[in-house]
Amino acid sequence: MTDDRFDVQDRPDESRYVLIDTEADDAVIGEEVYTDLDGARPVRILVHTGVSEAYGSQGLASLLVRHVIDDVIGGGRDIVPVCPYVVGWLSRHPEYDGHVVEATGEHRDAATSRRRSS
Repeated sequence: MTDDRFDVQDRPDESRYVLIDTEADDAVIGEEVYTDLDGARPVRILVHTGVSEAYGSQGLASLLVRHVIDDVIGGGRDIVPVCPYVVGWLSRHPEYDGHVVEATGEHRDAATSRRRSS
């Protein structure tokens, strides 16, 4: 995803998407941390959303989350929202309901493990 100023990139080796300000020397200004679980229904657990305070109140977290969710669904995975921001965002976007999986104990354990490793 690219718009005039911001770019979102998946960095699978880091298990996160980054939000980049292309007008500020490609500075990373936000992230969506995730972990994947494969199985009968492969999912991506969205663990943490963050945008630098200097970029607050510009709708950039929403821009980031929308891109991430569209990318995950396009890649054949469903979403497990653990991050409170993503949970709230999805509640306002029912068009994604068919791709949302309720978090189980296994999902929460994987999210907790991912938080500890970052």
